[in-house]
Amino acid sequence: MIYLKTDEEIELLRENNILVSKTLAEVGRHIRPGVTTLELDRIAEEFIRAHGAVPAFLGYQGFPASLCISVNEQVVHGIPSAKQVLEEGDIVSVDCGTFMKGFVGDSAYTFAVGEVAGEVRQLMDVTKEALYKGTAQAKAGNRVGDISAAVQAHAESFGYGVVRELEGHGLGRKMHEDPGVPNYGARGRGPLLKEGMVICIEPMINMGSKAVVFERDGWTVRTRDRKPAAHYEFAVAIRKEGPDVLTDFSIIEQALKD
Repeated sequence: MIYLKTDEEIELLRENNILVSKTLAEVGRHIRPGVTTLELDRIAEEFIRAHGAVPAFLGYQGFPASLCISVNEQVVHGIPSAKQVLEEGDIVSVDCGTFMKGFVGDSAYTFAVGEVAGEVRQLMDVTKEALYKGTAQAKAGNRVGDISAAVQAHAESFGYGVVRELEGHGLGRKMHEDPGVPNYGARGRGPLLKEGMVICIEPMINMGSKAVVFERDGWTVRTRDRKPAAHYEFAVAIRKEGPDVLTDFSIIEQALKD
């Protein structure tokens, strides 16, 4: 069932998603060669709790951490570890969730560790561009397939693989609500977008093949060919006049410049 949100509920969702953006910014300040992904998880949990929320991922369906941290060929759902030490040239997808005042925030950002190869930087840039192109279609009267097709077309124009097994989703009092928001599809298909819907759009784009493998830990998803993957995510409220993006990447990007 798709739940339409009131303006007041959307503002509570915005509050959560701004906190997620601030948390990702704080994590981004600490991403450098030599840091472990477990240390980044600790930083995020402390920051979230200090701001009056709780980590939405911690314990969700048994997930053991506050962040999903996925390095290089890991697409999503990587488990933070003291053994995972970041190295120069890595890319790191950090997916973060908060729960506060009865609602959830959820967003992801892919960070570079030091200087990355040009082809890897292009993957990051194109994935983010695909997110923006998909988000531009998130307005009342369009359909989910309009978002999906925009993401797919942009990513595939660069020869990248668009992951099929995972998708975006509705967001509200629960982490995952209807509708599902795939990163591939046809324009004019799928559920109708209505005023008051809140969705997460999250391109998961592989440098090589679209094929992925689900690791034995029950969570981590990686590319089958072990080429890098990038992942960015917005929470978006559907409005008649266009998308109302509840996430704020400018907070993250300013932190990376400081």
